[in-house]
Amino acid sequence: MSPRKILIITNRVPFPLKDGGNLAMNAMIEGYARAGWQVYLLAMNTSRHYLKQEQLKKLFTHLYAFEWVDVDNNLKMMDMLKNYLFSSKPEHARRFYTEEFRDKLKDVLKAFNPDVVQVESVYLSTYMPIIKKHSYAITILRMHNVEYQIWQGVKKRTRRNMLKRIYLTSLTERIRDFEREAWKEYDLLLPITEKDAYLVTRLEEITNIIVAPFGIDVTKIKETHSSEKWVGYHIGAMDWMPNRHGMHWFLNKAWPRIHKAAPNFEFYFAGRNMPEDFKHLNIPGVHCLNEVASADDFIADKKILIVPIMSSGGIRVKILEAMAAGKIVITTTNGIKGIDAKPGEHFLLARKPEDFARWVKWCLDNKAAAEAMAERAHDLVREKYEYRKVINHVIEEVEAMLSAHKH
Repeated sequence: MSPRKILIITNRVPFPLKDGGNLAMNAMIEGYARAGWQVYLLAMNTSRHYLKQEQLKKLFTHLYAFEWVDVDNNLKMMDMLKNYLFSSKPEHARRFYTEEFRDKLKDVLKAFNPDVVQVESVYLSTYMPIIKKHSYAITILRMHNVEYQIWQGVKKRTRRNMLKRIYLTSLTERIRDFEREAWKEYDLLLPITEKDAYLVTRLEEITNIIVAPFGIDVTKIKETHSSEKWVGYHIGAMDWMPNRHGMHWFLNKAWPRIHKAAPNFEFYFAGRNMPEDFKHLNIPGVHCLNEVASADDFIADKKILIVPIMSSGGIRVKILEAMAAGKIVITTTNGIKGIDAKPGEHFLLARKPEDFARWVKWCLDNKAAAEAMAERAHDLVREKYEYRKVINHVIEEVEAMLSAHKH
């Protein structure tokens, strides 16, 4: 029997493996490849996450094929204004639609003839007419987030700038409508969390849906204990709005309370596309390291992960990785969303600025209890989020759909 063939389409090249989106896409790519499938990766090499040709040629060489198309997805004020005035679709979908990528996709579909096409961003659903016209493949949407929820959160926190709030209200509504229509176009939806799956089924009559949480290759997680310092850290792409807004909130609202409660406690944060105002901070105890060469090295000697996310969907991969490595996690309700962990047993829940201060002080004063909690979180991740279990469950369902598809 010839191996199954899957075409995976991404709205950026899933590299480097430093942020949740890239890690989640790579986990799927590697899962199918290790299961013996022929994996054809077709990616957008976007201007906002651009990789040079020499670097691209060295990536994903073990796959059946890897190709990319350069796409300019920079925000342009005039295009945003035209979209706002004359289009019912969100600006995000427009920015990811190009004739060059459409034509390349058509050629790949004809030449490769995949059994399955998996789309890694709802904004790429604008290409569904091409996929359906030029293939008989089963179509899958990998849902990293319910996107409109993110923008709904951003809108709620935008109170002073009235024009911006009007724009965000329109954008949120258009993303919501676009998403709901897109969900109905696919044969199978793969949300990352139970809550996202519940929301989909509450809004639309969709039955072909499987929760496929981000899976971790636990053999690659470094567990370090003896060399760890009891300091806080955060790492994440700062061009992702929830990360940027969350860090602003944390530094302005929570850090002064933490510094007062624990004057010697230090906090380090790093990430790609660090805003200029963060780079030039002068706050006692706070260290901005910009983009680091190695996320593993940055994390290795730090004990407490702090994730002050205030709006998001999906799942925070860095939290799972931290738990697997035996770190202590302090985060918000939105930060822990999608992870089956209990506050006080696996992590520390901070709803308000003073909660962050209280939990940091508790960790420093109760190290043995904090270590025990981190160990329980470590066991939870290895039991429920091991990537082989996740991908095997998905492949079993897809294989059943392919068998039914034949008949």
